[in-house]
Amino acid sequence: MAQYEMVAVDELVREIAQALVDEPGAVAVESVDRDENTVLKLRVAPQDVGKVIGKQGRTARSVRTILGAVSMKLHHRYTLDIVEDDLDGEG
Repeated sequence: MAQYEMVAVDELVREIAQALVDEPGAVAVESVDRDENTVLKLRVAPQDVGKVIGKQGRTARSVRTILGAVSMKLHHRYTLDIVEDDLDGEG
């Protein structure tokens, strides 16, 4: 798989998330390559997590559907994890 394809998928998820949230500057996408797939870890500001998940998970499911279509096109499986961090990392 060419490097530009992976970057394009990361950028796709980043652009979608930035369009959904109130703080687009806080959006970060990290890709973690596994044996046969790539996990895209999406981080947003804590108050925006609900916006990328959506009611009953509909928005997240829609983004995963898009990734499924991309996976078919590129012959490489992509999965999306929405990472929920603590506000400060302090307990």
